[in-house]
Amino acid sequence: MSEALDQLLTEQVDDRYAKIDGASVAELARLMNEADHEVPAAVRQALPQIVPAIEAVTARLESGGRLFYIGAGSAGRMGVLDAAEWPPTFSTPPELAQAVIAGGGDALQVAVEGAEDDEVAGAAVVASRGVTAADAVVGIAASGRTPFVLAAVRTARERGALTVGLSCNAGAPLSAAAQLPIEVLVGPEVLAGSTRMKAGTAQKLVLNMMSTIAMVRLGKTYGNLMVDLRVTNAKLRDRAVRIIERVTGAGRPVAEAALDSAGLDVKIAIMMLGGSSGVEDAARRLASNSGRLRQALEEMS
Repeated sequence: MSEALDQLLTEQVDDRYAKIDGASVAELARLMNEADHEVPAAVRQALPQIVPAIEAVTARLESGGRLFYIGAGSAGRMGVLDAAEWPPTFSTPPELAQAVIAGGGDALQVAVEGAEDDEVAGAAVVASRGVTAADAVVGIAASGRTPFVLAAVRTARERGALTVGLSCNAGAPLSAAAQLPIEVLVGPEVLAGSTRMKAGTAQKLVLNMMSTIAMVRLGKTYGNLMVDLRVTNAKLRDRAVRIIERVTGAGRPVAEAALDSAGLDVKIAIMMLGGSSGVEDAARRLASNSGRLRQALEEMS
């Protein structure tokens, strides 16, 4: 790599924390909490990079493309965590948002030796997932120089995919490899080099923005309500009923009956209570409005 590891911002040793091994639990908790406060500010500074990346990713999804998160170690786990939430929260098909972590599924719980350094594997995974020019690929690496991630992003770009590079160092190789770089400069960690801490938090915040904003823009919410949630347990059924009550003004028994009649589809239930003649009519009206509930309801009013 062009820059020695010990020169990276994420690898620096912060002298403020040089004696933490002798600190009390209360003092350690205070220090870490203070350090964590620096993360949202760093994300805010990166918004001029984050916004166009989200806009570009959303455009690919709207055109029928997929989103791939690719990372190694804790950065890869952040991608897995975010992608796993799409289907239950927004009822998306599992292939829409996919996460790839160096070393495969085993790397979710234990370190897979040498996986992050395997450039061949990074390039191969892009081909094996069938990444095309319709798709978007987000490479995640705190250092911005992980070989597996760099190879994956470069290969994806060669195949015409939109590429985003999310790192926590300035001028990172990942930023050069990707079309749209995002550099969130959180600075040295409390525990030097442990980028599962501030860097990991920054990655989580950015991915939260990317997935949530994309889904909002694609009509997967009604205001700030998760009208596309998948009802798979008692808690989510209760949430679905409360959403129907809030949007339609119906009482709980009516909302519950509508939800059951709609096959547990919250949008369909709301449409039926809003004047649609039945399940098929509600589904047709939603489809004609690209699934956007607000537009479909306004069309009926």
